[in-house]
Amino acid sequence: MFEYPVVLESQPEGGFVVTFPDVPEGITQGEDEDEALMYAIDALETALSFYVDARRPLPVASAANGRPTVRPSALECAKLGVYQAMTEQGIKKSELARRLGWHMPQVDRLFDLTHASRFDHIEAAARALGRQIEIRVA
Repeated sequence: MFEYPVVLESQPEGGFVVTFPDVPEGITQGEDEDEALMYAIDALETALSFYVDARRPLPVASAANGRPTVRPSALECAKLGVYQAMTEQGIKKSELARRLGWHMPQVDRLFDLTHASRFDHIEAAARALGRQIEIRVA
């Protein structure tokens, strides 16, 4: 989930530019393919935070079709999953705060992708939406 294909474009002056067909706000570059893909994770996380901040639905990832893919960190994927469940159900942050017995700043921090939220808080939010967090090591 939240694994997005990227387009790596070699540049005449050297290096690679990375763009996301499904997330046009995400763009970055690197000196080589590995560095470009590493920076692509940060660019994706930043771009997806724009959607969360604007309370817009998250973009759906298209098929990779042989392209490399990147995804946010596990913690951010969990936060994005809770955000997606909340938007799919039409639940506002204030309702989630009420269900959890939290103050609004706590809910705001939960959806701040740069904040290192506690995992048990993310799990509690998922449960309040009738969901659960699943983790796997591949």
